[in-house]
Amino acid sequence: MHLKTLILIIINSLIALVIALLSFSSYQQFSNVLNDRILLQLNSIKTLKQNQIEHLLKSEWERFETSGVFSQNSDISLLKLPDSIKKGNGIYDLTPYHIAKKTTIAFISNSKKRTRIKVLDYNKIKKILLERTGMGDSGESYLVGQDFRMRSQSRFYPNKTPYTILVKTKGVTNAIKGKNSRGVFEDYRGIDVYSVYSQIVVGKLKMVILSEIDVDEVTIPLKELRERLAGLTLAIFLLAVMLSLFLTKIITNPIKNMQKSLRIMAEGDYNQTNEFIKNSKEIKEMFDALAHLKASLQGAVKFSDDIGKMNLHSDFKPKSPNDLLGKSLLAMRDKLIEFRNNEENTRIISKRMLVNGMENERRRLARELHDGIGPYLTSLKHYIENRVQNEVKKSEMKKIVDDTISEIRLMSNALMPASIDDFGIGVTLTNFIESLKKSTTVTIEYEDLTQQENSNITNHQAINLFRISQELINNSLKHADAKNIRITLSEFDDFISLFYFDDGIGFDLNTVKLGLGIINIKERVEICNGTITINAAPGNSTFEIELPIEL
Repeated sequence: MHLKTLILIIINSLIALVIALLSFSSYQQFSNVLNDRILLQLNSIKTLKQNQIEHLLKSEWERFETSGVFSQNSDISLLKLPDSIKKGNGIYDLTPYHIAKKTTIAFISNSKKRTRIKVLDYNKIKKILLERTGMGDSGESYLVGQDFRMRSQSRFYPNKTPYTILVKTKGVTNAIKGKNSRGVFEDYRGIDVYSVYSQIVVGKLKMVILSEIDVDEVTIPLKELRERLAGLTLAIFLLAVMLSLFLTKIITNPIKNMQKSLRIMAEGDYNQTNEFIKNSKEIKEMFDALAHLKASLQGAVKFSDDIGKMNLHSDFKPKSPNDLLGKSLLAMRDKLIEFRNNEENTRIISKRMLVNGMENERRRLARELHDGIGPYLTSLKHYIENRVQNEVKKSEMKKIVDDTISEIRLMSNALMPASIDDFGIGVTLTNFIESLKKSTTVTIEYEDLTQQENSNITNHQAINLFRISQELINNSLKHADAKNIRITLSEFDDFISLFYFDDGIGFDLNTVKLGLGIINIKERVEICNGTITINAAPGNSTFEIELPIEL
């Protein structure tokens, strides 16, 4: 065999093997990264929709519990419910009991007087599930009941009643067993899909939520990559053959020239020289591009994973203005942040409304005690003074009535001090503490540094500051075994400061089970948008509370 033929076979075989291995490795890495990215993106979408549905059900249940409406839906007449469900209490999936098998999620509340039922507007859930941002052309999210029948409208069978579609897939089976996972398997149409699934459990309602996208759509980039790699491999191989021919010529020509030169040198001529140049950058550039693509995909996958874990402060930037997937992920993160912020604001507003309602009820009870029972007792006192002849009995009866009037006055003042509306929190706390000093041996010092005129402390803040002070003093007197208490209420241009000190036994913030008193204090500070710092050292327990001025 000639040297030229042997070199051609060795070089081209090695080049073909290297190209095949590199192409296969790159294809596998791209496929794995793409699979992970799609599943993580689906998981983020599923998590968002699950959170939205759970929040919808809980908020609708709370609204239903607080309302006094007996029923609000015409669909209730189409339900054939067994007594076991009619006597229940909670959120139920009543689809199997609907005459037309229409998807029906209902709230049932039972009391001694009556049974209340309300059917949730299905369009609210449908709106959440039909939001398909980041799900391509074939993606969908849907709900399945414990009976393996669909509960939400299939986008592929829009004219079918959801309940008539049986969805006994691997994902639904695993989710019903309590396994939340992801994978690639056939869906209810018999088509391979990427699927992420989990179980929604709200009260007595159990459903499976799935987010899926067709494998054929996802693998389009893989097919394009495979075709490009095949074309690129063929081009490189042909180039390699041509290059190997050129290289073998470069290699064999020097050998022939060396043979000729040796003959010339044998004749005494040593001036023969040969130079050969080789230069190629194509393969290096190709793998640089693949390495850049891999790095880009890995960054997007990591960001998707962070979103799935609700780490919404993770930093991510699209690789270019045309990076549609990167922009979709950022939009999804922003929606999750907005949803979480709205949920927190709703929670604080609900607490504030609850506390305001409680204080209004206390104000009403205090007014009724003062304006209702008080005049009757006063009239009774005048009657005793003018009509009872026996001075001993008169004295005894007057003392009882006076004690009752005093007790009602104390109860009315504890429920809602009248001075808080007329004179503000400073005077109210002063009066409250002065009355406490008459019934306790504990030394209580109070310093009022609020503005007596043109004060910026709102009535809402004043009531909460009064309740917080009541709770702190009560804890010191009942539990702390304190001898001295110091309280300072200060009003500044930007904030209000309440400083509280006692020399009691203190408590360990890390181990103590905080009672309702501390929890109520923290919640009142929170609904006033304030901050609280607690130091519970023995002999030096302090609470520092700051509330912003509400202009």
